[in-house]
Amino acid sequence: MTNQAIIDLVAICAKKGIENAILSPGSRCAPLTLAFARHPDIHARTVSDERSAAFIALGMAQKLNQPVVLVCTSGSAALNYYPAIAEAFFQEVPLLILTADRPPEWIDQWDGQTIYQSEVYGKHVKKSFVFPDSLQTADQLWYAHRIVNEAINLAKSGPAGPVHINIPLREPFYPKKGEQFIPSSSLHIVHPHLASKQLSHDSLEQLKAKLAQVRRLLIIPGQQKPNPKIKKLLKQLALQKKVVTVTDTISNLSFEESIAFHDHWLGNETVSQELGPDLVLTFGKSLISKPLKQFLRKHAQSHWHIQAQEGTRDPFQHLTRHLDCDPQYFLEWLVEHLSLMEEGYFSKWQALEARIKEKLPEIIQNVEFGEYQALQQLIRHIPENSIIHLANSMPVRYVNFLGKINQEISCNRGTSGIDGTNSTAVGCAFTTKDPVTIITGDMAFFYDRNAFWHNYSLANLRIILLNNHAGGIFRLIDGPKDQPELKEFFETRQPLTAQFLASEFGFGYSLATNSADLQSQIQELFTPGMKAKILEIRSESEKNAEIIALVKEKIKLLLEE
Repeated sequence: MTNQAIIDLVAICAKKGIENAILSPGSRCAPLTLAFARHPDIHARTVSDERSAAFIALGMAQKLNQPVVLVCTSGSAALNYYPAIAEAFFQEVPLLILTADRPPEWIDQWDGQTIYQSEVYGKHVKKSFVFPDSLQTADQLWYAHRIVNEAINLAKSGPAGPVHINIPLREPFYPKKGEQFIPSSSLHIVHPHLASKQLSHDSLEQLKAKLAQVRRLLIIPGQQKPNPKIKKLLKQLALQKKVVTVTDTISNLSFEESIAFHDHWLGNETVSQELGPDLVLTFGKSLISKPLKQFLRKHAQSHWHIQAQEGTRDPFQHLTRHLDCDPQYFLEWLVEHLSLMEEGYFSKWQALEARIKEKLPEIIQNVEFGEYQALQQLIRHIPENSIIHLANSMPVRYVNFLGKINQEISCNRGTSGIDGTNSTAVGCAFTTKDPVTIITGDMAFFYDRNAFWHNYSLANLRIILLNNHAGGIFRLIDGPKDQPELKEFFETRQPLTAQFLASEFGFGYSLATNSADLQSQIQELFTPGMKAKILEIRSESEKNAEIIALVKEKIKLLLEE
């Protein structure tokens, strides 16, 4: 069986710092599976559902900031990786995808488990390679080594992302009894040295001249991991009252002086028209807030985006400069060179923030029990060291409505799909002993139930399930909410409960249908234990929509006072 190129592939992965592989069962991929499973420096896990496996690898790579390997057999197995690969591409998360394949002469010949796998992920990987299907010469082994080095280096380089190697394999797949997996003595390793990008003196002088004309400056960080150094720089600018920093919860950069309740007033044209900036400065990736994006499209004069890579992204339709440099480097320069801003601009934003911060808790507590009120109560009990994974649709929006969150927030906002939230959080839980908390809706939760279908402990996982038996977000969107087909074709109502899933997988389970239930269950949910726990909060989709509308109306009246 000995396939030297496969043995060397795994050895190169280990030497280049890869420590984790997620494998899915199959025969064609057996040489890869055995090589990873037997390597002493790589922790290999098996997950049967390839779609879940890929999101689990994504969650691990997000937390580790290192590539995680995915291995699957030939045929449609590779297609099940696609949603997570697309998410990884747009989130800039490093993955090394290894798909076993039939030899090229057997593709499209009615042989089993064959599809067109070469470049199957299209533009959603940084690059796709095809491994040599035979080793007749030393050059072919050198070529195989070169592919693996390039693929791993490319996955880690800026911007990070998924890279695919398609690997045609011939029988026999399995080693003889007692056969050893020994890497080549002349294993070829290529080590990259990545540079931090800076701007030229002339460019900085031009920017300094432009900034001298700016009186209203907004800084808006997009989705990213926590960065204490950048947070400190943003705070310095805020304390000088020169800059307004607006932080969505997925920016992980909220601080005392940042603006976090903007969703509650930027949709109010009477208020927001007085807040238009001369310049918007952004870095990071996507934003959650639709009112914020609409406000900037209408009222911003100019937009600079800081991103140390190629590509033009203009979400507000006002982009005038792309600063090809590291955000921390530019913010350090900005602290030293920013001129005085318009007196009162900072104060206007802070006054609105303070007003909502003071009144919103009382407003929510005085409406009926539902998802909004439940999350307001729960958020303050989630341990400080917990990473919170938010599902798309309403959970991420609810948390954004609630303002500043101290915990690290993760959410699959690359493609913003409901698929993979559970699996991504499970991957994160594999990498840490700290608690990992999922806040999810019922559609996303049940869609990804195979996240728990494996043999590994999830004792640090806690799940908050908002079950309104429907896709409740469609009651908030103008269009579907007014259609007679709303319930069947948009909300897609379902009768499921998590109680049976908890029993099936051996999880703890509790149910809350009112505020008293919730208060009695919170402490138990976050008590450390030997198994994952689910807290299901059951409510009605129609009632939740009414509560949100009522909260919005009360805030509107508050702003008009």
